[in-house]
Amino acid sequence: MGDGKACCPAGSKLCCSVPSSVDIAASGLKCRFGSVDVPAMLCGDTVCCAPPQLADAEDLCYSVLDGNDALLFAYPNCEASTAAAGPQQDAGKCCAPAKSKGDMVSLQDGLQDTAAAASAAAGSTHGKTPDTPDFGRHENESRKEYLKREYSALKPFVIISLSYLLFTTTDGAVRMIVLLHAYHLGFTAWQTAVMFTLYEVAGVVTNLLAGLMGARWGIKSTLLTGLTLQLCGIGMLFGWQDAWAANGEVTKGIVFATAAQMLCGVAKDLTKLGGKTVTKLVTPDERESRLFKVVSFITGFKNSMKGVGYFIGAAALTFNYYFALGILVLLVLAAMPWAAVGLSNQLGRARKENIKLSVLFKQAYNVNVLSVARFFLFGSRDMWFEVPLPFFLRDAVHGFGWERVAVGAVLAGFIIMYGQVQSWTPQLVLQPLKQSPANKYVELLWNGLLCVAPAFLAVMFLCTPIFVERQLQAMAGVLLPGMLLYCVLFAVNSSVHSFLIVKYADGNKVAMNVGFYYMANAMGRLTGTLVSGALYTFGGSSVVYGLGWCFVASVGFAAASTAVTVLLRDDSGGLRCGSKLTLVQ
Repeated sequence: MGDGKACCPAGSKLCCSVPSSVDIAASGLKCRFGSVDVPAMLCGDTVCCAPPQLADAEDLCYSVLDGNDALLFAYPNCEASTAAAGPQQDAGKCCAPAKSKGDMVSLQDGLQDTAAAASAAAGSTHGKTPDTPDFGRHENESRKEYLKREYSALKPFVIISLSYLLFTTTDGAVRMIVLLHAYHLGFTAWQTAVMFTLYEVAGVVTNLLAGLMGARWGIKSTLLTGLTLQLCGIGMLFGWQDAWAANGEVTKGIVFATAAQMLCGVAKDLTKLGGKTVTKLVTPDERESRLFKVVSFITGFKNSMKGVGYFIGAAALTFNYYFALGILVLLVLAAMPWAAVGLSNQLGRARKENIKLSVLFKQAYNVNVLSVARFFLFGSRDMWFEVPLPFFLRDAVHGFGWERVAVGAVLAGFIIMYGQVQSWTPQLVLQPLKQSPANKYVELLWNGLLCVAPAFLAVMFLCTPIFVERQLQAMAGVLLPGMLLYCVLFAVNSSVHSFLIVKYADGNKVAMNVGFYYMANAMGRLTGTLVSGALYTFGGSSVVYGLGWCFVASVGFAAASTAVTVLLRDDSGGLRCGSKLTLVQ
């Protein structure tokens, strides 16, 4: 076959030595760059490929496949070389021919961590350095070296995830405290929904700007800013006076609580950016199954901790309002030192361009479509869950008349179960159904099924006498199973969504992509919160009919999310339901 330099001329190709463990005696070799296949040349122990549009390529990492599309090996990292033009023979490194030292540009997008360039403390777009093409123990690597390398690579993930989880506990708790305290003081569902308006509006704006901040200044800055603002929001709530409601100064109470919630809303989305993007930065693109599991775990566990926060907030509020707020301050303070000391300022920064605000609105097609679907998906949930449900559970005339701890326990149980189902969706739901890693068709299936639960509850509220006549046992027998069904279906949808956004995100702009996506999430929550407060308060002769119409609106939003998902351009993989049933080839 000759040597690599003879048959792989410099100037137009990438040449990489083949791992000794790979049998490359195959015909029809090809190299896959993203979704583009090009023929490959085999020159002794070297494979050479001509990348499409080499001069403009941002990411020349590729996989080598045989004629049957079977993966032989992959090079998840590329590294520019300032050496003379010609093939690079070191296994695991792929180098483009250099024009001159001044012309050389890095072929590796994504994470740049100057403090850990050699150890991959923050990973790369694919989560590795050129010398560590994958997680897992390398040949001739001692266990101590392996554990040290793994720790270095996952350190940002661990720190950000722990800070994110502690913050999330306070986020759920402060929402529960404000909501139940407002009910206790006599505010209506509509007035309480207004209190959360700026919380969600802040999420819309913050998610856009957080993406820009993350790309320019790194995830560490956004995380610490978010934690600081959460302290400010909780601190402001210490000044909320009960006398405002008793003395007829309801507007003053609403404005004050709304302003405090605005700070908490900004804090939530700044902090969430780090928790969502770091999974992309430590997981290689070609390991989508692993990425799905990592994203599902951190997202699901986050929601479980938010459920714990719901219960902590309700339980602590029973003791004392100020005591409850004090616990939240301590939790936020516990999260800050790790982020301040253990993270690099370069984590998550975009390397290749000076990001401008206009770039935030120039998202990839699939990111745009998924963002619209996310708007309707979360609007469907908050159309009945955030404000109407706890008010109905507390209502002693038309609803259940439960105490605050019981209401907090029900809402916490919903969120915790939602989080756990989300965490285990890849292993317990999608893998047995042969639907992992997820794609467009998987989301279509589960999004359509989501419409069933709110449709069932709408019929039971509006068309049967169970809730109108306040048959408590029958009410519990209908509402709680209906909530459980919605919880499971919504968790699977949310898990698939969280995976798809990091899958579709550009590694070099992952912070902006995720920020834009969660802007749509915040808009959906805002719409659901406001519409649900209005429907519950003004939607019928009693709150029973109001809640029933909330469920009708929830069905409409779930159906709209399903319709939008059809537009995704992600047809690979088809759709199966088990090993014997194929719905889409």
